[in-house]
Amino acid sequence: MKKEIIIIGGGIIGLCSAYYLHKEGHKVSIIDQSNLEGGASYVNAGYVCPSHIIPLAAPGAMKQGVKWMFDKSSPLYIKPRLDADFIKWSLAFNKSCTTKHVNKSIPIIRDISLLSQELYGDIRRDEGFQFQLEHKGLLMLCQTEKLLEEEIKGANLAREYGLDASEISLDELKKLEPHVAINVKGGAYYKCDSHMTPQEFMSAMKTYLKESGVAFFANEKVNDITLKNGAISAIQTDTKTYQADEFVLAAGSWSGLLSKKLNLQLLLQAGKGYCINVKEETGISIPAILCEARVAITPMHDFTRFAGTMEIAGINHNIDTFRVNTIAKAVSNYYPEISLSEQDKNNAQAGLRPVSPDGMPYIGKSKKCKNLTIATGHAMMGWSLGAATGKLVSEVISNQKKTLNLDAFDPDRTF
Repeated sequence: MKKEIIIIGGGIIGLCSAYYLHKEGHKVSIIDQSNLEGGASYVNAGYVCPSHIIPLAAPGAMKQGVKWMFDKSSPLYIKPRLDADFIKWSLAFNKSCTTKHVNKSIPIIRDISLLSQELYGDIRRDEGFQFQLEHKGLLMLCQTEKLLEEEIKGANLAREYGLDASEISLDELKKLEPHVAINVKGGAYYKCDSHMTPQEFMSAMKTYLKESGVAFFANEKVNDITLKNGAISAIQTDTKTYQADEFVLAAGSWSGLLSKKLNLQLLLQAGKGYCINVKEETGISIPAILCEARVAITPMHDFTRFAGTMEIAGINHNIDTFRVNTIAKAVSNYYPEISLSEQDKNNAQAGLRPVSPDGMPYIGKSKKCKNLTIATGHAMMGWSLGAATGKLVSEVISNQKKTLNLDAFDPDRTF
């Protein structure tokens, strides 16, 4: 049965959901409060990374977060504040930071990551899109013996789960990256990973969807949601009222605020990340993460992106120049021949990533609203899991057999 569907949110999750729903013959509209040209889907590191099998909520994460709480230069900065939603989220996050949770999550994250990687390739092939999708892997670069030991353990664990990962020596690293000096002791190499230039994909997908009849309503903020008999009957924006058979909540960090209008307890916090784009040639050819600094490096089309930080400080797009400078300093520390210019730093951008308390996304329906499908909470994995999430959303709404078991992503799960 073909349905009329409204997707709230035009980021990577919203667009991929629209793509697969359109393929199933549904009539799809996308509503977004922005102009659909910016945000986390445009300024992320572009990784499609099966290597990231450990959820954000892992043993020691809360302890480290508290330690870094008063250090604005730290990779993870949690701004302390008396806010009920933040306190609930913090307690749930702390409760999730267990070895049991990690062990349960690893195969689930691996499977949805590998599915997404495959689907991105299918989309490019099936539609003839020209976006970058390169399979050069991902380097984890370490300057200290402590982090190197941890990364080697991580690579060994990934290999146990069938991923192509291994330790890499400094000599091997120099052979892989002969055109740039790297100041590290060694690291790990995940050949299983891929990378993209996000803007290319977003632009190609929007063009395709518009030409296919998907309606876009930009600069339309959802102000109210009307419920009737346990279902959404209408949503109201600044300018009009919209009705549909089904709705998808894919509004990223704003999803938590909108869920309150539905009496849902969707715990989410906005995790701000920054990116600096450098058009000058850097010599970097393989994506890398600077482990101690938690900075991600991606060679994209016509520029290199340096991205980093997880700043949990509420919903805002303020650029903290101190944190931007921290990223730039880390780059020069690991790559001594690379120095980011003042202009590059002044052009830094920020995006907000929706972070769930257990580091797992929300994908599926809530029992509290029968015609709403939720797709948010991906944290730093939003881009990586975009295609798979869109596919799963389509399967939920189309009442098809699910490619993956969705129990771990249940929006009604408790913490």
